[in-house]
Amino acid sequence: MKTTRIVLALIAGVAGLNAADSVMFSPEAAAAAANDEIAARGPLKLTMKRAVQIATSPEGNTRVQLDLESLKQAKDRSREVLAGLLPDVEAYVGVGSSVRSLAAGGFTDIQSPALTDAINLINDFNKAENKPLVTFAIPPRIGPFDTLDMRGEASMNLFDFSLIKKLKASHATVRASQNNVNSTDETVSSQVAKAYLAALRADADVEASQADVDLSQAELKQSEHSKEAGSGTGMDVTRANVQLANDKQLLLVAKNNQTKSHLQLLRVMNMRLDTPVELVDKLEYKPLDTLSVDDAISQALANRPDLKAQLQNEDAAKLNASSVKYERMPTVVAQANYGTIGPPTVALLPTREFYGSVRIPIFDGGRRDARRAESFSQMRQESIKTADLRDQIELDVRLAMDSLKSADEQVKVAEDGLKLAEREMAQARRRFDAGVAGSLEVSDASDKLQRARTNKIDALFNHNAARIDFGQALGKTSSMID
Repeated sequence: MKTTRIVLALIAGVAGLNAADSVMFSPEAAAAAANDEIAARGPLKLTMKRAVQIATSPEGNTRVQLDLESLKQAKDRSREVLAGLLPDVEAYVGVGSSVRSLAAGGFTDIQSPALTDAINLINDFNKAENKPLVTFAIPPRIGPFDTLDMRGEASMNLFDFSLIKKLKASHATVRASQNNVNSTDETVSSQVAKAYLAALRADADVEASQADVDLSQAELKQSEHSKEAGSGTGMDVTRANVQLANDKQLLLVAKNNQTKSHLQLLRVMNMRLDTPVELVDKLEYKPLDTLSVDDAISQALANRPDLKAQLQNEDAAKLNASSVKYERMPTVVAQANYGTIGPPTVALLPTREFYGSVRIPIFDGGRRDARRAESFSQMRQESIKTADLRDQIELDVRLAMDSLKSADEQVKVAEDGLKLAEREMAQARRRFDAGVAGSLEVSDASDKLQRARTNKIDALFNHNAARIDFGQALGKTSSMID
């Protein structure tokens, strides 16, 4: 939006308009200016590697952004647990004014014989000296008393084994979150690579459809020339026109699929959908070094980030269960404060306090036992997930290897089929030119050539997609993209 406003301001300046007039531009003019800006930059040239880099950047695919935020949250929770083992220091200033009711405390009358005798003795003396008599009465309230308290306090857990276990569990959770980010990178890389391959296939389909249209136009011209020369018929011309119309229809469908595939690629990359792109790579055959099933499974178990994340989750669950168990152990806490207190109008007096305590849990109504049972159940749950993921990894590797082997064979068969179809097409055209065959034979050869081209495009796409799946199964998607 900011760039569009700058473009509008430049347009307004060239046209001799002031800033107020430029604001009155219509939305259509703004959209046209934005399109002109995009056209001036030209299409975004993308390789598969560059597309993956954009998608896995911090501002790329939405899943990557969400997992990065989850990692930040895990790190913050770990720091929060660590804070429980560090000193807690705070300072405060308190100002107070109080009035106390003695009557509310029961101090309304004091029946003391000694006090009564002392007052009578004083009054007898005062009478002899003609002095005022002394009376004694307890006031109903005293005050107000104003106080100012300025103090610093500090407290620290000197020993809490349960909290130490929780800190280790939080570190394991951070590592699991980091591996989740890596796993998401693998998944997003695979998605982007497949979307890129789909766009490459769509581009290849457009090229193949355009080649079919060009071939049909050449056949139409040849049929018209043959009819004019007397060696052809009107049926040949009609058949060529029908073939050309069908090929044009397929070309329109291919272009529509091309637009869709480019939009889907931009969407998975989290880029603006109006960004024109130009794909640099081409569909091609890239053979892989063969691996045994056992070696592939071993590599997958060692490299898969989702398994690493699950192992860290299992470790965190074990540490959490251990931390609940160690809540039964005593904890040692130290607290201290230092400050000054007193009436604001006089010198404040320094005071301090320091004490340590040992807390021994005895009975909490069964809450600790319930948490312990729950944590051990969560630990067993994570162990089950780990075993299941190991089995899933083995299945992924075996399926990926079978798909890759099948895709290799498909490419070889498709290449042989395309060579035979091209040879048949050349022979049919020579026979048609020689007048020993009709246009039906040429049309049939053209259909076979079209299918052979489509088969090769599909075979190359399947092979490259199988390579990406195999890389993802091994936890090495980036190696297949490079």
